[in-house]
Amino acid sequence: MPEPKDAAARRDVPPVICYPVETLPQPDLPLYQAARAGARLVETVTVAPRDAATITVPGGCFLRMSSVDGPQVGDLNLFAADDLSERFYSGKTRALHGTHITTGDRMWSSFPHLRPMATVVEDTLGWYGMDQFGGSVHDVIGTRCDPYTGRLLSGDDYHYCCHSNLTRALATHTGLPLAEAEMHVHDVMNLFMCTGFTRDTGQYFMKGSPVRPGDYLELFAEIDLLAVLSACPGGDCSTVHSSDDAACHPLLMQVFVPADGALDGWVPPARNAYSRTHGV
Repeated sequence: MPEPKDAAARRDVPPVICYPVETLPQPDLPLYQAARAGARLVETVTVAPRDAATITVPGGCFLRMSSVDGPQVGDLNLFAADDLSERFYSGKTRALHGTHITTGDRMWSSFPHLRPMATVVEDTLGWYGMDQFGGSVHDVIGTRCDPYTGRLLSGDDYHYCCHSNLTRALATHTGLPLAEAEMHVHDVMNLFMCTGFTRDTGQYFMKGSPVRPGDYLELFAEIDLLAVLSACPGGDCSTVHSSDDAACHPLLMQVFVPADGALDGWVPPARNAYSRTHGV
């Protein structure tokens, strides 16, 4: 169809933020940070390259995810520890906080729960911001590398992509059969991954992550959590993923417990109060 005469005017219509967040309950970051200062390390789990691992994080504790031996990105799934049906909702997190998350942003759970699961309390890559290509780190826009898309694009089966890694780790942790565990694996937060959308074609892109050993993202668990983290076969995602070609490194997960009384006044967020009557 020919371009209309008022095409330029239509393109110039200013955008409107879909979900203004001024009325969202805000995290008490000073309280969390003060509690973190006196917290003690109680558990450490190493995520092997091209594999995944699980860790449980009690509500009111902290989860630090770190790069250790070299630049490496990870794919994170979060679940309520006592209910796999309550899981991280990347789409709603993206709608509320934007395409990439950092300190002060929250990771929200799926319907009908829709409550904060975790709050980002420290991000050593917060300095990166948004680059000239529209790229940033810790995205909530991608899904996870998976064997189904790999089969479509290459005709091969690759079993150590993040979807499969998360599936194996969740099955091992819960005792569920692989096929059942797979149905709980969901869209991830791409830890340390540098991504965006091309401005000309709108395609999802990745580029070499700025993460280096010692960098970390730290979450405050708003509820009891089960975290499942995959060390992506793409390494720093500067070239490829879903293959054995990239140099890959382990990731570290650590749980820190605050001192008694450090979180006085904090209570876990309640599940969403919507009536679920849907107009009936």
